[in-house]
Amino acid sequence: MSKELLCAIMLIIFFGVMVYVGFYSRKHAKDVNGFVLGGRGVGPWLTAFAFGTSYFSAVIFVGYAGQFGWNFGLASTWAGLGNAFIGSLLAWNVLGRRTRVMTQHLDAKTMPDFFGKRFESVPLKVAASVIVFIFLIPYTASLYNGLSSLFGLVFDIPYWIVIVVMAVLTGVYVIFGGYMATAINDFIQGIIMLFGICAVIGAVLMDNGGLLNATRTLASVTGDAGWQGAYTAFLGPDPLALLFVVILTSLGTWGLPQMVGKFYAIKSEKDIHKGTVISTIFAIIVAGGCYFLGGFGRLYADRVVINEMTGKPLFDTIIPTMLSTLPSIVIAVVIVLVLSASMSTLSSLVLTSSSTFTLDVIRPASKKKIPDEQLVSTMRLFIVFFIIVSAVIAIFKDAHPEVTFIAQMMGVSWGALAGAFLAPFLYGLYWKGISKTSVAVCFVWGCAVAVLQLVITLTGTDVSGWGTVLSYIFKSSINSGVVAMVGGLIIVPIISVFTGKQDKKVLENMFSCYSEKITITKKTSLQE
Repeated sequence: MSKELLCAIMLIIFFGVMVYVGFYSRKHAKDVNGFVLGGRGVGPWLTAFAFGTSYFSAVIFVGYAGQFGWNFGLASTWAGLGNAFIGSLLAWNVLGRRTRVMTQHLDAKTMPDFFGKRFESVPLKVAASVIVFIFLIPYTASLYNGLSSLFGLVFDIPYWIVIVVMAVLTGVYVIFGGYMATAINDFIQGIIMLFGICAVIGAVLMDNGGLLNATRTLASVTGDAGWQGAYTAFLGPDPLALLFVVILTSLGTWGLPQMVGKFYAIKSEKDIHKGTVISTIFAIIVAGGCYFLGGFGRLYADRVVINEMTGKPLFDTIIPTMLSTLPSIVIAVVIVLVLSASMSTLSSLVLTSSSTFTLDVIRPASKKKIPDEQLVSTMRLFIVFFIIVSAVIAIFKDAHPEVTFIAQMMGVSWGALAGAFLAPFLYGLYWKGISKTSVAVCFVWGCAVAVLQLVITLTGTDVSGWGTVLSYIFKSSINSGVVAMVGGLIIVPIISVFTGKQDKKVLENMFSCYSEKITITKKTSLQE
């Protein structure tokens, strides 16, 4: 069977299942609570896989794995382990239960809605919605990155067709089935990702004579580091840069609305425990596997496409180059794997964007109460809008690579969202002393750092004269994104100490949800 036919058959089956799930899940998407949160009755497996598949997209598998694997070698695996233990395990333990309890108590369905009700501030809710709208769209458009070079291994079709097909099919199942369709498809796509990454790693290692031989060959590479063994070293050639990558890609998820939103829908206490374990194992295999695979990228240095302007590889082509010599069945699995990763994240992002804009901007602006059916219809319209916009941006970016604004906007979006939201959300769940002013300042801080980074990159500003610290911070969007997040964690408590607090009685009522007594069995908890 030819490579093209095999891939086509697998893709048809894959797309058919995705669409079927969308129609099957229609019964769960009749009202706002069902459409946005699945009725807050989603089990541990679906929630954990929804969290993991929203986390890891084609950007991770094709872009980041190639880029960081090239820069850090096998040490880039630390980024995957950071994603597992900080971005998943710690996130579930620190945020999971409290997010589920307080958002249900406040009847908050989105992150901006949480800010508005937790801090009794409509302006904060609107501001958060605007930030989500501005920075989530370019992030959504970035999910199509890398698909062109992968599909080019098999099909001789224009890139825009790939984007349109992916966008349309994702839109179909999200529009019909809402969150439940997204969660079920995320589970299916997650299974594909788990088996796919294991198959790909095995095939690439066998193509290079096995693990020991591939590692031995990589150890002899000097590369940009200037010394042999740099790309098999425990912490790689640049440990500090690697640390910034780990922090951004791991801690950053704590402030992303499409990630935190998964905790809103958890069904019960026991599901949190199961979900924590499942999500962590999933991240170890998928994220750890992706970065581990990328670590062998320099074994293909003679074949990767080089950017003539920078002299560095086109990072999106490294992984496809590694896969180009593999058997047809492996390439077919990889294409379905990357599509699974991209579609799962795309569905989560557009559902987050549409629900946020509808519930936190459209509904408050209306003078009359909008019925649930009309709100759901409005969200469906915005899903179509956001998918079209993201697809158009991706197609335009591919057709006009000289327009660097789009690519840079994609690069800073993660840091802007996490920098603005991480600290207020985390402190808002745990601390009564956080003030509205500190939240507003953190919003401004996160966005300001991202915009400054964007301006510096677009204008080609030389930051070397800004001093050692500032020049390193604005060296890349990764570094500035980490500073935005960590800076927010410092700024919020300091400003809260010197600014006005909320009414004590209101706060006591909000936090009373944590002290509400429940009865549990001894097999769940041993009591004195």
